[in-house]
Amino acid sequence: MSRRKIRSSNKSVFLTVEGMKCGGCVLSVEKTLLAQDNVEYASVNLIERTAFIELKNHTEDIEEIIKALTNKGFPAQEKKQSGSEYENEIDQAKNPWKQWNKLLIPLSLLVLSIIGHLAEGGEINIPVLGTLPFHASLATFALFGPGLTILKNGFKSAINFTPTMDTLVGIGVVSAYLTSLSSLIWPSVGWPCFFNEPVMLLGFVLIGRFLEERARFRTGQALKELAQLQPNKARLLNNENQIKEIRVGALQVGEKIEVLAGDRIPIDGIVLEGRSSIDISSLTGEPLPLTATSGQEISAGTLNLDGTLIVQVNRIGAETALARIIRLVEQAQARKAPIQSLADQVAGKFCYGVVALSIFTFIFWWQIGSNLWPEVLNSSGQGLINSHEHMLHSSFGSEAQTPLGLAIQLSIAVLVIACPCALGLATPTVISVASGKAAQKGWLFKGGDVLEKAASIDQIIFDKTGTLTVGRPVVTETLLTTDKDKLIQIAASIENNSRHPIAYAILQKAEEFNLPLLKAFNTKSIPGKGIFGELEGIKGIVRVGTIEWARNEGVSWNKKTDLYLESITKIGKSVVSISIDKELTGILIIDDQIRNDAKFAINLLRKQGQILRIMSGDRREAVLRIGNELGFESQLLNWQQLPEDKLKYLENLKNYGNIAMVGDGINDAPALASSDLGIAIGTGTEIAQDSADLVLLGDSLEGVPQAFSLAKRAMNKIKQNLFLAFGYNIIALPIAAGILLPRFGILLSPPIAAFLMALSSITVVINALYLKTS
Repeated sequence: MSRRKIRSSNKSVFLTVEGMKCGGCVLSVEKTLLAQDNVEYASVNLIERTAFIELKNHTEDIEEIIKALTNKGFPAQEKKQSGSEYENEIDQAKNPWKQWNKLLIPLSLLVLSIIGHLAEGGEINIPVLGTLPFHASLATFALFGPGLTILKNGFKSAINFTPTMDTLVGIGVVSAYLTSLSSLIWPSVGWPCFFNEPVMLLGFVLIGRFLEERARFRTGQALKELAQLQPNKARLLNNENQIKEIRVGALQVGEKIEVLAGDRIPIDGIVLEGRSSIDISSLTGEPLPLTATSGQEISAGTLNLDGTLIVQVNRIGAETALARIIRLVEQAQARKAPIQSLADQVAGKFCYGVVALSIFTFIFWWQIGSNLWPEVLNSSGQGLINSHEHMLHSSFGSEAQTPLGLAIQLSIAVLVIACPCALGLATPTVISVASGKAAQKGWLFKGGDVLEKAASIDQIIFDKTGTLTVGRPVVTETLLTTDKDKLIQIAASIENNSRHPIAYAILQKAEEFNLPLLKAFNTKSIPGKGIFGELEGIKGIVRVGTIEWARNEGVSWNKKTDLYLESITKIGKSVVSISIDKELTGILIIDDQIRNDAKFAINLLRKQGQILRIMSGDRREAVLRIGNELGFESQLLNWQQLPEDKLKYLENLKNYGNIAMVGDGINDAPALASSDLGIAIGTGTEIAQDSADLVLLGDSLEGVPQAFSLAKRAMNKIKQNLFLAFGYNIIALPIAAGILLPRFGILLSPPIAAFLMALSSITVVINALYLKTS
């Protein structure tokens, strides 16, 4: 098994990490975490600004880990285990322009810079704005005002040998500023003066980051909406039956609360009084409401539709089903898909390569390029920039007068057009959107690696009982009786105290028909045969059990009935005889029914191209019948499989591609853990869910093909994003370095470079967001 499972024995910790801007930051944070003695595993999410770590020794605190990150320029703190940390972000979503200053300041810089150019060229009559002192002052304000954070972070990353996007931008704007300042103070040096460039650079970078933040917020919005499902207040019912509204966090296990119609349920609990319909679609994706009566378990975040309930508190806060779902989704977003490793490794080394390319570009155009192609000094203003004729304050890159001026322009363009951000965002944006969308539908992928694996599954193996079938026997037919209700009433009255599954099926049928049970006397069970006793109002001994037992007790029926019952037994159905003394009263046919949506789900999976199999511990006849009804060929069916047999069968199939196992029971847990992708039905046992990689919270098999479809679409988006990110840098960096300048006179000025850099990051985020609508 190469797939890594999260070990529950280790303490898992989530950290919020500030200061991350690109894939290089992600690699730096991960390296810092893994360098700590107590950290066994670390995975960082650039989108959510979180780090998921596993500790070797859970008794040690994490202060040293947090301190190490902070010292590297990434302030961190432990993430709370509730939805409260999302409240500020939800408020921002309701008012997207609440942090308007983040947009207003860079827009003002750009507007002032443009007005200054127009005033300098005589287009508008504001002479003071066209002077060099104004442009120098504006550039100084831009660097040491809104740009100061970028400069500080970039410098700190550089001295720690962990260069980031801030490092590249910082080097670019400081180089342009110092060059211009030197030219202003010492005109004799003959260097170009372009104070507008730091202003334009910072303006575009800050606007790009603002828009990127807005777009990135939307990628994780599904998880934030889940967190908001839990209300902050609850109506506590005290011992005097008085209602007091208190914070949900102040509730204690065992207390009682009142939930009114229209309110969301704030805790996991058990209904004590009342009857209502509960909308559970927000947690499981189930469209039909749950009917809640006394004894029914209900979960936090679900919606009480039409009745008042008195509920006993069972779990609160981080222990509720809703909180566990949020935690699982957070883990899924933190655990990387293998395809992301390449992007992270490239992004981690990317900044070093860009700095090297920038230095090479500077030296080449200063010492070599301008000598090989002297005409570039007269044509460097063409193409992707606009030119004008102001000598001292010429637009950066237009009409470069010296090799040094051109070299500075191109080397800075290389620095600011490079975009490790797009590489770092390409995969986690898609993982965040996909896992959030899946959680809203009740599908819990336990990691980005699970999403990637789900997209590459070749074969799917289904357990039968409880997975393809409802998992419990039901009465499907009554034979040899004219009074169906009376027959079921007699059988249910005798079986009332039995715990056998067949007894449950009969009692369930009696409840469905609203049949009152008769009082039973002297009942006795005979293992493997049935149960007998006496009933009030009925003369004689009543027997409910197998055909063979009834025959042995002297009950007989005609040969035609014998042949029919034998044919039913052969296809795996259970036959129950009901007799009074020696007289046969009737026959019940009991069977485990196929789920209503099983055929539809199976057909969807076949259309997707997977090979489907059934592997069950049930009898051959029952498996063959279910397989035949669902269109399986006999060679794709396996029966009477013990847990160890299932493991051997899986190992034999692994030579034929990646395998997914779908199950729900305790006996499925080893196979779920051993398969390439374990899928547990949410109505199954807890151990099955813990062993699985993908949990379907609802009671619907349709989620299986839909989850596979989402995984495939997500992987396509990841590949598209990586293509866009790599392609952008592969194309843009040579152009910025001047590869098209000698022949075509085309280059990228730094402001345009900064704009394209921001655009590349926003593009991959928006592409990921299309998953929400697909």
